[in-house]
Amino acid sequence: MTEEVKTETKLEEKPKPKSAWSSDEKKLIGTNYGCQLIAEDASADQIQDKKVPTDTMIVSYQNEGKVLKDLCRGSQVKIFDLYFDKFGKDSVKAIDFGNGTLKPSQWGYKPPEKKRKRKS
Repeated sequence: MTEEVKTETKLEEKPKPKSAWSSDEKKLIGTNYGCQLIAEDASADQIQDKKVPTDTMIVSYQNEGKVLKDLCRGSQVKIFDLYFDKFGKDSVKAIDFGNGTLKPSQWGYKPPEKKRKRKS
């Protein structure tokens, strides 16, 4: 009797890049600074996305020798304070306006479900 032994080939799992923000810090951003982190280490597609609010800012900052970009909501002063406190002096390179076109009040809005009318 011969049995075939099947070997499983696993794809190499790429380790996730180390996040600059811990989960606890992400939760405290809104309460301590009044800001909202939309995308961390954003790609070019995320930066050019039109489906974000008009008050979104593109924050360019330096962390561990790399220049990264985040999408963040809030006033420029509060965003600067957030990144200055987190990454230190000379870390914030630029804070620019985002490319979003949605009203901030409509972002994340889900319309209520329509109820079916009963036939009588």
